[in-house]
Amino acid sequence: MTKNMGTVDRVVRILAAIAVGVLYLTHVISGPVAIVLGIIAVVLVVPGFAGTCPAYMPFNFSTAEQ
Repeated sequence: MTKNMGTVDRVVRILAAIAVGVLYLTHVISGPVAIVLGIIAVVLVVPGFAGTCPAYMPFNFSTAEQ
């Protein structure tokens, strides 16, 4: 798969996922909200580490440096 995410895009996604993790660990969020945000965090962090966002592909969108 071609990488279509730039450094800033990847860092923002990973930091957002870390923020959700911190909120959960400090008991700021719990219950169904924590579950939904946890799922969103996983959806953000996996492409963040992989460097490829499947949602960008149908639109030929890329934030990667050329």
